[in-house]
Amino acid sequence: MVGAALLWKLLVEYLRPHRQLLIAVVIFQLAQSIASLYLPTLNADIIDEGVAKGDTGVILNLGALMLGITLLQIICAVIAVYFGAKAAMGTGRDLRGAIFARVGEFSEQEVTRFGAPSLITRSTNDVQQVQQLVLMAATMMVAAPMLAVGGVIMAVRQDVQLSWLIAVAVPVLLIGVGVIITRMVPLFRKMQKRIDTVNRVLREQLTGIRVVRAFVREDIETARFAQANDDVTDTALRAGRLMALAFPVVMLVLNVSSVAVIWFGSFRIEDGSMQVGTLIAFLSYLMQILMSVMMATFMAVMIPRAAVSADRIGEVLGTESSVRPPKNPLSSAVRRGELEMVDAGFAYPGADQPVLSGLSFTARAGQTTAIIGSTGAGKTTLVNLMPRLFDATTGSVRIDGVDVRELHPDLLWGHIGLVPQRPYLFTGTVRSNLQYGKPDATEDELWTALEIAQARDFVEEMEGGLDAPISQGGTNVSGGQRQRLAIARALVKRPELYIFDDSFSSLDTGTDARLRQALKRSTAGATLVIIAQRVSSIADADQILVLDDGRIVGRGTHSELLETSETYREIVSSQLAAEETV
Repeated sequence: MVGAALLWKLLVEYLRPHRQLLIAVVIFQLAQSIASLYLPTLNADIIDEGVAKGDTGVILNLGALMLGITLLQIICAVIAVYFGAKAAMGTGRDLRGAIFARVGEFSEQEVTRFGAPSLITRSTNDVQQVQQLVLMAATMMVAAPMLAVGGVIMAVRQDVQLSWLIAVAVPVLLIGVGVIITRMVPLFRKMQKRIDTVNRVLREQLTGIRVVRAFVREDIETARFAQANDDVTDTALRAGRLMALAFPVVMLVLNVSSVAVIWFGSFRIEDGSMQVGTLIAFLSYLMQILMSVMMATFMAVMIPRAAVSADRIGEVLGTESSVRPPKNPLSSAVRRGELEMVDAGFAYPGADQPVLSGLSFTARAGQTTAIIGSTGAGKTTLVNLMPRLFDATTGSVRIDGVDVRELHPDLLWGHIGLVPQRPYLFTGTVRSNLQYGKPDATEDELWTALEIAQARDFVEEMEGGLDAPISQGGTNVSGGQRQRLAIARALVKRPELYIFDDSFSSLDTGTDARLRQALKRSTAGATLVIIAQRVSSIADADQILVLDDGRIVGRGTHSELLETSETYREIVSSQLAAEETV
């Protein structure tokens, strides 16, 4: 019931812009239905007035009229289907756009909760189910009640005494189909979830194909996908069997009703109270009534699945981002990019312990602030708090003294250059990726950024240079090249605050050193925050914060921390020991 209510709400909202098309559908379907309902009466007249009496003129005249009405019916049906398809495709487009826009507002928390495979399924397969329902409703459901009501009226006009057959056949058909449909609803819900699972497994295997091959896991992964695939197939087969059962039920009622009409009508013809043409017309109207019920059955089969899909779409559209724009955002632009955390902390919903707690520090403009810590210390979560990908659950994060929650997210992000731990490049060219943060960047600006990022040499060697193609995710370049292109992309933007989340891990020590020296010269006056694993990458930072178990356990320069922080000394000694071993 909840899914059906949500489906109705979605249809009302997203069909409203297409109401003119729907009005046209109703008008042409009405004309088509009237034409269909008039044809059996004309056929009866041909039999009773033409064939029975041997009047060829009546047969020709009424036959020509039937042909004209049939042609009109075909034209109206084609136009109605065209407008219905246009409304359905427009509704699907608007729904996909709304889902995409809402997902674009999500923070990392909501994206992680839904999962990428499920979001893809909801914006494709689920939208397609709703779109298909709109199309079928425009082509079949609009005409079905017209034919049913009109058929009853016309059948009663032909013969009242046989009308009891309609009163019996229609409820029997509705009850039989209703029982089948109620058993299909949970299967449709299960099937959409299992499609999510197939998408997730396939996405994991495609993304991690090198890991799968390196560990010789092809057979195991094939079996895992086969299991997910078999689950979908099994659920689809169970739903398909029920759907297949619906049509024999419809045809059984249809044929039994036809036999009953002919049986009881034959007695009325025998006693002279009914003509042959009237019996044939009544039978035609009964067929139209039951066929309209069968068309409604098609819709009834589709509605449960569309309702499940609407429920899943509604979950996305009804989810508000945990990072919300303020009601009255400050319009003052970021000037220096000075980052400050005041007793900031973060805990995931439902977690027993916070990931971060009691963080207080200031990253000043014109200086480099480095953050180091062991794996699991909370560095990545800390990075997510800075550009407000997450909101701090305690304390505050400030830019130039203003709480980031008081700034509009677009304004905040426009002044931050973030290079994530896993650099991602988009399908296109080197140029289109570098211009991602500044579409009007000149060629000189692009080459300058590449030179600072130590990427100019290999870009010049690529066929096409700045116009060299980049595949999805940047898989046609090496890890180190991908990192340098991501750094260059941030440099092109020229923000006030740079955040490098372990962005030098794939670089050799020589390239790392040259890049940091070039960065220091080119970003003078900006605030630099560097999260790193290697001590060599941050040894010359103006301020180093040592993070352990979500807390700052040391701060100072490299030399100061060697004297005051046991945790920092352990990190340094472990890396020195590893280098000596090598």
